[in-house]
Formats: sequence, structure tokens, C-alpha cells
Amino acid sequence: MVLFYLTGKPPRGIGPHDIAIALVKATFEKGFVKNRILEFAGPGIASLPIDFRNGIDVMTTETTCLSSIWETDEETKQFLTIHGRGGEYKPLHPGTSAYYDRMISIDLSQAESMIALPFHPSNAYTIHEFQRNARKILAQVEADASSRWPKAHVKLQNKIRTDGVWADQGIIAGCAGGMFDNIDEAAAILEGESCGNGYFSLSVYPTSVPVSLELTRIGATETLLESGAVIKPSFCGPCFGAGDVPSNNGLSLRHTTRNFPNREGSKPGEGQFAGVCLMDARSIAATARNGGRITAATDIDYTPVRHPYHFDGKIYARRVYNGFGHPQPDQELIMGPNITDWPAMYPLSEHLLVELAAVLRDPVTTTDELIPSGETSSYRSNPLRLAEFTLSRRAPDYVPRAKSVAAAEMERRLGKQPETVVCALSQVGDVQELLHETQFGSCVFANRPGDGSAREQAASCQKVLGGFANICYEFATKRYRSNCINWGILPFTLDQATAFPYRPGDFVFVPNIRKAIASGQEDIPAKVIRAEGGVEDLMLHVRGLTDDEREILLDGCLMNYYAKRSN
Repeated sequence: MVLFYLTGKPPRGIGPHDIAIALVKATFEKGFVKNRILEFAGPGIASLPIDFRNGIDVMTTETTCLSSIWETDEETKQFLTIHGRGGEYKPLHPGTSAYYDRMISIDLSQAESMIALPFHPSNAYTIHEFQRNARKILAQVEADASSRWPKAHVKLQNKIRTDGVWADQGIIAGCAGGMFDNIDEAAAILEGESCGNGYFSLSVYPTSVPVSLELTRIGATETLLESGAVIKPSFCGPCFGAGDVPSNNGLSLRHTTRNFPNREGSKPGEGQFAGVCLMDARSIAATARNGGRITAATDIDYTPVRHPYHFDGKIYARRVYNGFGHPQPDQELIMGPNITDWPAMYPLSEHLLVELAAVLRDPVTTTDELIPSGETSSYRSNPLRLAEFTLSRRAPDYVPRAKSVAAAEMERRLGKQPETVVCALSQVGDVQELLHETQFGSCVFANRPGDGSAREQAASCQKVLGGFANICYEFATKRYRSNCINWGILPFTLDQATAFPYRPGDFVFVPNIRKAIASGQEDIPAKVIRAEGGVEDLMLHVRGLTDDEREILLDGCLMNYYAKRSN
């Protein structure tokens, strides 16, 4: 448990993203809150509207914490009441003798406007610091990008002019940026002003249709449109590259959750690069007011007026079918060809043989690299088609390798003897004895996989392609590890001192894996079968499984776990 103790009140021009980016910068690299629970408390909370609190909270994922919780007060009660849920309010406060493992004290009155440079929200500076050192900072981004993606010819220093740094695009969107208060204050900054008719553009995506309606009713939408901003539908598309994809070598300022490589539709591995920076909606509006010259909202003279939010539920009542408690089983579901069932998934066998289909040596592998965002959104209802994009921007040969392994496993299940499996098993025991009790699947090795969003597709796509295991030194987040377990992917780890010199095409044989998982064994001996010949010992670990997690792995996946218990 980590206490985030808030005092003070944010100055004019400071928004939730400024606080959140500063928190990510302070905690991420050190792992200070990794897999821990954050508690936000202290007198500073009273100065924060619910949208401000939510704007900070939605970014705690980027600290690699497990979860977070806030003190409640009359502001919380009022928010619930507005949404017809006032009866659910409960006071939540630390006990008088509460103790915490760690603590961070935050004086909100000292907050400054922030900017997070590529390629992570933790690569952060105050906007004033960035302005003073822009050439050095952008040169570092260019060097980092060039070392990662030789095809990307990165040119960001040309955004620097004698009067400042100029951006090409501003986006206020998604669960972090598109909230009512953010857009309302952005409108106040742009009232009577112009975004300019140059290259810079500003797009605003309200976070929901009721929010969009209320912004229209109070005149904020009108103000933004008059300034030259473009109002878009309530859609989180810019966050994953399904709208307002940045131009090649563009500098895009976004109040969204993350600016990882391959995010927002950028494809640096194919030579298409975009420099995405995170900023609060207020500073993005201030930048738009100056025609694209990066500006801290604290440097702008304006008068914020906080309008009360009124939730109008008629929008949902008139358009959204709510079947909870009153289903309509006779209503036909219309399913197109892009909506498909999940392939069959089988319980864990006695032994496991996996072929390394991808070996990633990067310090961290994000969920955006495991399953890219952007064009993949069209296939979220089609598991087989979606899986075609797995690691496509990081290890393009992964999918064909994994498919080849899955085809061999299907042959084995049909009673055949695939040459690949027979050849590998012959080096560790009696083939005929092992063949019928050994699952054959693919495996991904990465040093530290799973940083970033909690998207379960990062694991499900591996399983759809026949993935049965991940091997790493450490999972970047517990969320990704849990997703792997829920899809029946064994979450193997290695000791830090254990070398892993193996390559795609090598095999890992784990005998008696079912018995080991069922008995709670955490240290699991395995053997590496080199593609060029030779067998080596390897010690794997599966530590800290709960009883439910063991059962899920034994059953093959969470769907099997539930199906087994519903019959």
C-alpha cells in the first residue's frame, strides 16, 4: 500500500494530466509503486473536482501500480447523485492508525505544466524546461528513434524556430482527456481566440455522448468550433490509431493516456514515424491559441469558469438496449462474417513442448508491441484474424512460426507424428511414450513483457496462435501476467542470473508440468533442445499462483474454467 498524500490547490492552468505525468515520471523508472495499491488521501483532494481526480486516476496504470483508490467526500456524493446513484455513496477515509509501506507527498500548489516526450509518459519535463532545452531533448528523441528503427528518418529538431517549438497537431480525447471539465476549460482558453489557419490542427473528442450534449448546451462546443477546433464523435480512436493518425515526422500533442512506440497509428518499423507528446488539455488549448507554438497554460491569461455538469440519461435510455434483468431471447443476433467463435482450447497435458517463436531482447516489451493498436480494432470480434497482427511491428516472423507450430500440434491431436515434434522429443525420451501426453505449442521470450495497457488481446492472440508459455525475467505488470494465466499461457520466469542465449527455432521441454502446477511446485526443471542439436538444462519458475489460477491453467483457460463449473 502506497499513500499519495495531497495538499494544496492546483494553480490556474494546471490540469489532471500535469499531476499524472509528474507522478509517472517520479515513480515508473524506479518501480516505486509497481504492483502496489495506491491510496489518494489528504486535504488537497477537496480542491479537486471528480473529473480532475478521474484524470489522475486513469493514468496510474502508467506507474505500473496494480490499482488505486481515493478518499470520498461531498464532491464524490454529488457526482454519484448526478448520475442517479447517490444511494451508493460511502465515506472512505484512512483509519486513524493507518500504516503504509510507502508514501509520496504532493503539494498541488507547486504543480507545473508538463509535457511527456516519446516514447513513454515517464519521459517527462516541465514545459518551461522543455522550452529551454528543446534542441537537446529532441535530439535525444531522434537518436533513440534512429537506434530502434533504422527505416525511420526522424526529424523533430526542425520544429524549433526562433520563437519556440511548433507542433503540428493537438488532440484532446479519450478516457484521460475527453472529460467535461477538461474540454470546458479548453473552451475558456480559446474563447474569442483562433487556432490559426496554418498547419496546426486541434481535434476534440468528448468522452461520452452525454458529455458531448452538455458541452453543447453550455456553449463550450460553439466556442471551440468558432476558434477553429474540430469536434469529433465520442470515440477513443486517437489513442490507438483509429482517428487523427499523426503525419510522418509530425509532432503531435495529446491529452491521451500513453505515447508508446507504435501507438496512435505510427509505424516506425516501416519508416512511418510520429513524435507523440502528452500534455494536458489546458496547455494544448493554450498551444492552439498560439497557432501551434507549444505553450504552458499557466502562461496564458484567461478566466476559467467551472460549469456544473448535468447528466442526461435519456440519451442512453432512448438508444442503448439494457438487457440486464429483462432479456429478449427471441431477438435474433445478426452476426457478420467478421464475428467468429474462439478456437477450441484444451486442458494442460502432462508434459509441455514449446518452440521459441519470438525472442525479444529489448529491456521492456509493451502490450502495444505484442498486439499493435490502430488497424487491429476492426478485428476485435474476430480472434483468428486479429491474431494475424501479433508482434507484427516487432517480430514479423512470429505469426508464421506460431502457425507452423499450431499446425504440427493439430496433426499430433489427429494421431499423426509430426516430424518437428518427433525430432525434438527423441532427444529427451521415448517418443512413443511422450507423444500422446505432450502438448506442442509456441512460446515468446522477452526480458520484461507487458508494460502499458491492460488489453487482454496481448495474451489472447498468442493463445489463438497456439501459444502455451511465456518466458521472461519479470512481467512488467501483474495485469499482463494475469491475462496470460486467464488464457492458459504458463507464466514462466527465470532467475536474473540465468542466461538465455536461445533463438527462435529452439525448443523448451517441460516434463510433468501438469503435476507441478497442480501440486503448487514453483521451481520447475526444463530442458532446452537446440535446433542445431544438443540439450541443456534450464530452471523455470511459476511463483505465487492462487488456487484459482492453478485451476485455470490446468483447465486450459478461463473460459474452460467457467464452462467446467457451469455444467
